[in-house]
Amino acid sequence: MCVLTYLPTPDGFILTNNRDEHASRPRAQAPRRYVLHGQEVFFPKDQQAGGTWLATSPRQTVCLLNGAFEPHHPQPPYRQSRGLVVLDFFGFCCPAGFAKKYIFEGLEPFTLLVFDSNQTLKITELRWNGERVFQRKIDATQPRIWSSVTLYPPDVVEAREGWFSDWQRANPVFEAGSIWDFHHHGGNGDRRNDLVMARPNGIHTFSVTQVQKAGETLCLAYRDLRSDEEWRLRVL
Repeated sequence: MCVLTYLPTPDGFILTNNRDEHASRPRAQAPRRYVLHGQEVFFPKDQQAGGTWLATSPRQTVCLLNGAFEPHHPQPPYRQSRGLVVLDFFGFCCPAGFAKKYIFEGLEPFTLLVFDSNQTLKITELRWNGERVFQRKIDATQPRIWSSVTLYPPDVVEAREGWFSDWQRANPVFEAGSIWDFHHHGGNGDRRNDLVMARPNGIHTFSVTQVQKAGETLCLAYRDLRSDEEWRLRVL
């Protein structure tokens, strides 16, 4: 829910995500196949609220980051967990339909990234700031990194963008294993803000999730950092 990188490749893409949560939150259930709205969707499930931070189907991959444009003051109670928004998305035809018809009122601010690989890859970014929805297309030909604004101030976001740029220069050929390693070891040694982080207030990186599309193949990899268990699933 807290940092996501996107890499375009000659025959697809690689998405890698680190989930940061409070240590008191239960471990997520291992990723598996579910049927949502008549389609197969694969994701790890949050045991506390029943949602997820990243889910993929043969056509679309959806990832949610907490916060919209800037830090906000939580005003609970909220209608539901933001993790359920990811699952709700699969009940809509497309990002535009979701943005127009979904009920956002009563939800805490978030950023939703939708990667639609039905034909030519299309990336849509939706941000809900608690009052309105902002939608824009993202250039699918360029690498990109997103960080949650609720956990990382602008200087840390900028530093992470710099680490990602450094990684790209050192890795001109994008490979899943290399960016997987970056998500485990990227940073400058500051455990409060490294990609795998641990803060005195109990916020830790729980897991790393990766979706890779290579030609007609789509795979999901997941590592639980607390148990050091790893799963790899074939989606397509």
